[in-house]
Amino acid sequence: MCRSIKTLRPPVLPEEATEEEIRAAALQYVRKVSGFRAPAAHNQEVFDRAVDAIAEATAELLDGLEVRGAPATARRAAG
Repeated sequence: MCRSIKTLRPPVLPEEATEEEIRAAALQYVRKVSGFRAPAAHNQEVFDRAVDAIAEATAELLDGLEVRGAPATARRAAG
């Protein structure tokens, strides 16, 4: 769908994805779906809420995935 969104799970990434990487992927997704690189002022709040929700869902997904053959790592702290 969007070539600039990269896979954020091991073993593609050698370590857990950072909050910054997760947020960047969420931003790229919202930009692609909305069709706006930067929303107008009257759309900024809903745009930002969407990025937050997608970043949260992405972190939850990554925390819950079990990748066979990957070394066990500590789960990301909730937050």
